[in-house]
Amino acid sequence: MLVEVDHVTKRYGDKLAVDDLSFSIDQGEVVGFLGPNGAGKSTTMNMITGYLSATEGNISIAGYDILEEPIEAKKHIGYLPEMPPLYVDMTVHEYLDFLYELKKCKIPRRQHLEEICEAVRITDVFERVIRNLSKGYRQRVGLAGALIGSPELLILDEPTVGLDPQQIIEIRSLIKELGSKCTVILSSHILSEIEAVCNRVLVIDHGRLIADDSPDNLSKNLSGDASVHVRVLGDEEGIRKTLVSLPKVKEVVYNGLKEESAHEFRVVPEERVDLRSDIAKALVNGGFDVIGLRFAEMTLEEIFLDLIAKEDRE
Repeated sequence: MLVEVDHVTKRYGDKLAVDDLSFSIDQGEVVGFLGPNGAGKSTTMNMITGYLSATEGNISIAGYDILEEPIEAKKHIGYLPEMPPLYVDMTVHEYLDFLYELKKCKIPRRQHLEEICEAVRITDVFERVIRNLSKGYRQRVGLAGALIGSPELLILDEPTVGLDPQQIIEIRSLIKELGSKCTVILSSHILSEIEAVCNRVLVIDHGRLIADDSPDNLSKNLSGDASVHVRVLGDEEGIRKTLVSLPKVKEVVYNGLKEESAHEFRVVPEERVDLRSDIAKALVNGGFDVIGLRFAEMTLEEIFLDLIAKEDRE
């Protein structure tokens, strides 16, 4: 495992910020870290980077304890905080050179910096003063700094805050590309961003881990059934009769006309079974054109709100 968080607790006087938190992250994962304000999310990320110490428990990075062997552990970490600590009077070239020296990087400098700039697409502003760059470019420069030394773990805290829609799309695309080369922990309040980029989600509330799974599995487990939404071209009554006649169908609900005058139905099974194949075959054999077929899964936003509500009730 690349990251091991083992029964970690953090107290600020009488305030319990993180409560006996444990999880591990393997190489190659892109993990979304979610939680409401005050849940302990930022505290946990700061402890993983070694900026804060845990009151109890241990955190290791690539087998090195973050407090006992901080220099070795931090060699494996690249960190981009919400507000990148840029020296705006420097050029991009000067800033990255400075970080290269600060990190005592041993990779051949010129080739390494050229590869990083190409990866985050800032080659065209390499000699420009950071003060004169847009916020989107500044974010990329901060990301380039985090990548110096080729860290195995990249920690990104709200990487798209304050960016315009086009810049958000560009940064998301970069994160996806980086996720194929290193492990990424991404903290964000934009749930669609987590859903688009991450293959695993950790949700914490009141300092405790309340969910740890892929977005798809969380949706299936929390939705409570295996209902299917189907959009079909043809006679509404004929489509309904075909769907009702299928084995293991409990209920067929008509959702109305949708795009291209297609009828949409919600098919509810008697138990948690996957009826998609049976539905498609029956409709096609009946002479109907199926233009959409999907599980009635919850969005990540709905999952998040449901988990937090359950935690508050408990």
